[in-house]
Amino acid sequence: MEKEVLIVEDEDKVASFIKKGLNTQGYVSTIAATGREALDFIADRNFDLIILDIGLPDITGLEVCSKIREKNPGVPVLMLTALGSMSDKLSGYEVGTDDYLVKPFDFMELLVRMKALLKRSHDHSRLIEDVLLKEADLELNLSKKIAVRSGKEITLTAKEFSLLEYFMRNRGRVVSKLDIAENVWDIDFDTGTNFIEVYVNYLRNKIDKGFNNKLIHTIFGMGYMLKNR
Repeated sequence: MEKEVLIVEDEDKVASFIKKGLNTQGYVSTIAATGREALDFIADRNFDLIILDIGLPDITGLEVCSKIREKNPGVPVLMLTALGSMSDKLSGYEVGTDDYLVKPFDFMELLVRMKALLKRSHDHSRLIEDVLLKEADLELNLSKKIAVRSGKEITLTAKEFSLLEYFMRNRGRVVSKLDIAENVWDIDFDTGTNFIEVYVNYLRNKIDKGFNNKLIHTIFGMGYMLKNR
């Protein structure tokens, strides 16, 4: 079955370049030149992947991504941006972006990243049917994208959910920052940045704050471990 891709890009040359390239690879692609046009398409159709420019003329790609996640938490979103700083990427990950590509880019790199996201989405969808991960009083429903602790539902961003899922799939085992970077963000870890500590702290504030029994533990010099005591 052909994969349907939504290209959200206001630069005609860039949008046409991507569309022509995808057509040669057997993808069916649709172009939206504004954020609102993209949201109209998404309201009526289910896409296999969304390529989303961060700089749109009406609303930002970050706002569009956030609204996409409200409707479809699982669709892969590849963000295009002229901004490549870590803070910009963190902003995107916070609203649910799956990957980043900085302009200008080579079409083959775009294609490789798309295929990786589509494969991950396919593999993940096969695994999550009615899967429930548990540790102590913490439950993670992978099919419904819901985290619950002691009966209380916890609101998580897409990346926080992915990080917690990785911790719970590896509960009782030390995972390093390199492990987390490669498996949750699919990037090489830059030792000069602290974005992993930032996200672990985000998660701790939501999962452990207010509970005597802390589940996310720092193993000094090694990484982190999710365990019951």
